[in-house]
Amino acid sequence: MQIKFSAEPAGDAVAYLAYEGDKGVEFAADLDKPAEAAMRRAIAAGSFKGGAGQVVEILAPEWSDASRVMIVGVGKKTAVSELGWQKAAATLVKRLLTSGAKSLSIVGAPDRGVAANLAFGARLAGYRFDQYRLNLKTDKKPTLASVSVVTDSAAGARSDYAPLSAKAEGVELARNLVSEPPNVLHPESYAERIEELSELGLEIEVLDVAAMTKLGMGSLVGVGQGSVRGSRLVVLKWMGGKDKKAAPVALIGKGVTFDTGGISLKPGPGMQDMKGDMGGSAAVVGAMMAIAKRKAKANVVGLVGLVENMPDGNAQRPGDIVRAAAGKTIEIQNTDAEGRLVLCDVLWYAQKKFNPKAMVDLATLTGAIIVSLGNEHAGIFSNSDDLVAKLTAAGKAEGEPIWRLPLGPGYDKQIDSEVADMRNIGNAGNAGSITAAQFLQRFVDEGRAWAHLDIAGTAWKPGNDNPLEPTWATGWGVRILDRFIADNYED
Repeated sequence: MQIKFSAEPAGDAVAYLAYEGDKGVEFAADLDKPAEAAMRRAIAAGSFKGGAGQVVEILAPEWSDASRVMIVGVGKKTAVSELGWQKAAATLVKRLLTSGAKSLSIVGAPDRGVAANLAFGARLAGYRFDQYRLNLKTDKKPTLASVSVVTDSAAGARSDYAPLSAKAEGVELARNLVSEPPNVLHPESYAERIEELSELGLEIEVLDVAAMTKLGMGSLVGVGQGSVRGSRLVVLKWMGGKDKKAAPVALIGKGVTFDTGGISLKPGPGMQDMKGDMGGSAAVVGAMMAIAKRKAKANVVGLVGLVENMPDGNAQRPGDIVRAAAGKTIEIQNTDAEGRLVLCDVLWYAQKKFNPKAMVDLATLTGAIIVSLGNEHAGIFSNSDDLVAKLTAAGKAEGEPIWRLPLGPGYDKQIDSEVADMRNIGNAGNAGSITAAQFLQRFVDEGRAWAHLDIAGTAWKPGNDNPLEPTWATGWGVRILDRFIADNYED
């Protein structure tokens, strides 16, 4: 979708921003008398109050050259956030995407920053993953090709939009990766796609099975040993800070490109969604793309462990004991608790290779987090109050909220094993998200700031009603990570 900034409205559809006021609806832009009178008649005919997300549509008005005029509410004038402006534009785009309208102008941006956020919201809402839908009916095909935001400062708005455009590209990349079918996106092909990002200035390192085995990564390698596709660990390095040798922030992602559960086979219904079990890695890759495209003045490394968890004669078994690179042994009690087995070796490598000042890992790790938080919040577990505060603020600003859950010795005891250093699932059958986080914490060096985000409920959302997101793959994590770096670690 083409995003533009212009001085005057033009196009098939023109939308006006309106506030919810104590004395009625207040328009954000000056209108001539015939237009305002007509729009107020339309408002009076319905229940439109200017509330966030409310829309009035007028077809073929005589007083406008546009084929349709729309009014979208943004809420109280003094309470509209960046996210509120984004959602207003997204609501319009979602409504018009397959309507037959080819172009939209949005009128009423009070300043260049708002104009940029309107454009960002429109861009996110215009996303579609249609590359395998070869015979779409005409009424299902997108028609909206361009969105123009009307502003007195087009040049300034374009400047403000540039970093948001980079972030949108990262979100779109993450959505594409999560949506790809597992016969197309597997560890080997995924690593190749990441290598293409080197053209942005990212330094890419790929470790294959032989290299990881030499390093002692028996935990990660064991997960993928039942697949014909070789596992990979991929590092994306961006050293954009003033001091190129300063310790970076490490962003770490689980990349299980398809999860059958292994020998502990998942039920058949819904298994097709397990192509999205690499959502944490997609968030990291998308965030690294955004960071590189906007040339962030920060040192950041992204690390993703890519595996396919398949049942096979060579697959890992319940009862196996594997040795992780950190020199700790793990009793495999359930091969479907594989994400933590991948992440523990990647956490070790991140610390050994980069000595990061902080680590944040993201993973579609447990179904238990969906039971706890549904699809509204991701869960966060951490050994650092400061890191939690920074990530919480970033998530709130970006519309990717998180909720902190506890860690503690009482939960830690659940993963003690009688035959190894630990087991990969809790022995009580409860607090599944917490015991998974406790497992990961055992691989974090003493004194290292670390946070774990369980995004199983947010990486993909069936029946999604957020206008900024598509129905399935959301690209969740790119925005919070990009904001987290921008607000806290840039020179």
